[in-house]
Amino acid sequence: MDYLEFKINCTEEYNEILIAELAEVGFDSFLETDQGIEAYIQEDLFDRAAYDEVIEKYREAAEIIVEEGKMPKVNWNEEWEKHYDPISIGKEVYVRASFHAPLEGVKHDILINPKMSFGTGHHATTYLMLSHQLEIPHEGKSIIDIGSGTGILAIMAHKLGASHIEAFDIDNWCVDNGNENFELNGINDVKMGHGTIREVNPSGPFDIVLANINKNVLLDEMEVYVSLMKPSAKLLLSGFYENDVPDIQYRAESLGLKLKGQKEKDNWAAVVFEKQ
Repeated sequence: MDYLEFKINCTEEYNEILIAELAEVGFDSFLETDQGIEAYIQEDLFDRAAYDEVIEKYREAAEIIVEEGKMPKVNWNEEWEKHYDPISIGKEVYVRASFHAPLEGVKHDILINPKMSFGTGHHATTYLMLSHQLEIPHEGKSIIDIGSGTGILAIMAHKLGASHIEAFDIDNWCVDNGNENFELNGINDVKMGHGTIREVNPSGPFDIVLANINKNVLLDEMEVYVSLMKPSAKLLLSGFYENDVPDIQYRAESLGLKLKGQKEKDNWAAVVFEKQ
């Protein structure tokens, strides 16, 4: 299947916002460049009206200029190798691809070959979720990673000592990629499932629930998350902007949760709730 390519020149602070917005309308792969981003979507899945709405929303503020094209065949691994740099979270976590050398002195080395999946650690929401995980005891805990993407949060949970991990995603590509990343990190007892939270029938209850998706899905599914939580369990959420936190908090508190922590980066937010 041919891919449509959109080379979007924009101001740097809008890179991640445009990636998130375009992902919502069907784009499945992105590359950050010195000029902005490159976005890709299968030709048969492209919705011109939805795409135009996103671009027009930010065109003036982000100084957007777009060059459109078509790519008959794409070597995604080669493209990632050109643009994917490792990231660090202090001295605690180093997220890299298998073609990068490890970094000495880092406590947790995470290997992610992302292909077209979302969640390399570069996006602010993934970074924030990892940061929250580092502050919450995982040793001997049961974990569920909802909308796992590349599997990076589940991998972090494993490295922090979780004893039982379940992970799943609605995208078959993510499921395959996540399982590959589990193997890269020496995780043999976790296999990513396919489906939504209402379809996969998690075993539960869990000590920690992880969900980095988007605001609308989180609000819709949160009651299910809470039903899977043990007393005093933690719920870590991201995938929304700072100004969306009040809506997330209102829904969570209506279900008996209490806000215990909040982090922000590049206008994105991640929060921690505890079941009362």
